[in-house]
Amino acid sequence: MKGGKVQIDHRPQEIALDDPRSSYSFFPDNKPFVATTAVARKIPHSVIMACLHQLILFAKKQDGLDYVQSFVVEGSSEPLWFIEDGEGGAITALFPSDY
Repeated sequence: MKGGKVQIDHRPQEIALDDPRSSYSFFPDNKPFVATTAVARKIPHSVIMACLHQLILFAKKQDGLDYVQSFVVEGSSEPLWFIEDGEGGAITALFPSDY
């Protein structure tokens, strides 16, 4: 995953986009954004931030997303998850094995 462009693919969420539970913005201005140690070691910072940026734009377009979002990242053996906690929580980038 060093150098060059890395292919990322945002996977569809499990609930419908118009479901009332699709209310998360993934906007880290309102809460902290963190990544697990495993993610920080295996996924370049620029790729993590590109995924987060994509989530923010998609959440704005859809007027909210489910609290968990998944990406397939080229060269990674696990999907990259983003989970947004409720009020007072954080936005976390993690692997399923971190959960």
